[in-house]
Amino acid sequence: MRAVLQKVVQASVTVNNKVVGEIGRGVCVLVGISNDDTRDDMEYIAKKIIGIRVFDDAEGNMWKKSTQDLGLEILCVS
Repeated sequence: MRAVLQKVVQASVTVNNKVVGEIGRGVCVLVGISNDDTRDDMEYIAKKIIGIRVFDDAEGNMWKKSTQDLGLEILCVS
């Protein structure tokens, strides 16, 4: 399993001209899943995505806050 994260101000997924998912500020995650991946792999990557520190804190220090810390949104695309 692989995941690529992108910080976003907003993001959406459109299928056949219909928006099927959208978020405001947070992260958009492109997820690659294989037949060999297990439930443990999924739980591990989900915890990593929620907890990874890619946002600045209130003082402007880089890489100090996660989406969970700031209550932001996550959009996963597989």
